[in-house]
Amino acid sequence: MGIKTALPAAELGLYSLVLSGALAYAGRGLLEASQGGAHRRAFRESVRPGWEYIGRKMDVADFEWVMWFTSFRNAIIFALSGHVLFAKLCTMVAPQLRSWMYAAYGALAVVGTMGPWYLLLLLGHCVGLYVVSLLRQPWLCLGLGLASLASFKLDPLISWQSGFVTGTFDLQEVLFHGGSGFTVLRCTSFALESCAHPDRRYSLADLLKYNFYLPFFFFGPIMTFDRFHAQVSQVEPVRREGELWRIRAQAGLSVVAIVAVDIFFHFFYILTIPSDLKFASRLPDSALAGLAYSNLVYDWVKAAVLFGVVNTVARLDHLDPPRPPKCITALYVFAETHFDRGINDWLCRYVYDHVGGEHSAVIPELGATVATFAITTLWLGPCDTVYLWSCLNCFGLNFELWVQKLAEWGPLARIEASLSEQMSRRVRAIFGSMNFWAIIMYNLVSLNSFEFTELVAQRLLLTGFPQTTLAVLFVTYCGVQLVKERERTLTLEEQKQDKEKPE
Repeated sequence: MGIKTALPAAELGLYSLVLSGALAYAGRGLLEASQGGAHRRAFRESVRPGWEYIGRKMDVADFEWVMWFTSFRNAIIFALSGHVLFAKLCTMVAPQLRSWMYAAYGALAVVGTMGPWYLLLLLGHCVGLYVVSLLRQPWLCLGLGLASLASFKLDPLISWQSGFVTGTFDLQEVLFHGGSGFTVLRCTSFALESCAHPDRRYSLADLLKYNFYLPFFFFGPIMTFDRFHAQVSQVEPVRREGELWRIRAQAGLSVVAIVAVDIFFHFFYILTIPSDLKFASRLPDSALAGLAYSNLVYDWVKAAVLFGVVNTVARLDHLDPPRPPKCITALYVFAETHFDRGINDWLCRYVYDHVGGEHSAVIPELGATVATFAITTLWLGPCDTVYLWSCLNCFGLNFELWVQKLAEWGPLARIEASLSEQMSRRVRAIFGSMNFWAIIMYNLVSLNSFEFTELVAQRLLLTGFPQTTLAVLFVTYCGVQLVKERERTLTLEEQKQDKEKPE
């Protein structure tokens, strides 16, 4: 049932006021907890000196974020600046050679960072999948791709292959897994696209140009081969009107997000507090709920910053990369819950949509989600936490379809049809608010720990019932209503733009 009626202004104002007040109240509790726990023994390892001139220490529990913006920051800026410079020169002098320049510069950066033996290791995987692609058998290409991915995720092959990296530095393991994993996914995309388009003859050089594009090499996102090849092969690329302004705006937003996270880490120790369960258990219910929510928001911001930086460079190269992840605040359905749109697009194109079809039948959808999360489990690295995370999210995705089918059942469908659009919207928002917290709880397992997730669930559902449970659901209900109203507005704007387009 489509919901087209706008919410009254007074109702929207009430929802905004409730949501803002709840976030401010939870934030105050987190700030007090951060101040009170800064000198605890359990905090000493992950709370280090920061802005001493205002007496604030910094949460450094996420070593990747700290390394990216401290010792590794200069290397990132140097490598990407060099890429942009050489790409601009090549586009001006010999635009037909720009794809070769991308590959050559990327390969040199990989050699300089990880050593020549690592480059040869990846070339071996590239050649292997290229040879298999010549057989034009999709099942064989996907099978070898998954086997190659498993070799970087499971012992003893992972230990043997990691020996190809020369030298030692802080982010070596991160770069090894990132470069290797994304290389396998890109090579598999190349092989599967070759099978899907037998009339097009792709060469090994096309694969190498695709794989060694530096901005995407170590950290993604993934662009499927067909999209990348079509965009990078344009001899005289032309920018759309206003594109440079949008690129500058994206770069500015990335800088603002980095500064905001730095400020946040000096005042809210959202990553350190969950590591001290004894201390976390003494937090007020509102602060604990805000802490769980903040962990997911931070992971979204982290992904948005990472992909925002590399996507800015890609757009300067006249590419149209995958969009950044959708804000966790705007998510209340499992079908849209993904922090990496590139990998999500890859999985949907080659696995989820291929197996699930229209995603309207229960059994095919179950098979599609199981296959998709099995590959996702392999991508993340099989372990107990990943198994639990995959099972929970697989269940959530299927449960949505089961509820939808139940809602379409005759008696329930007639009941909803008898309701006004406003009432139908409110009922759906109630279910959306419960789904929102299911998304938070299921993903908190992998982002933090099972013990912390268990503590949050116990406090919000058992010991805090019914006051805390109903209060949290009401605040979330207000947020879902605001998100639905924004989605309605955007839909109307898109429809208006479509009508204004000339025939």
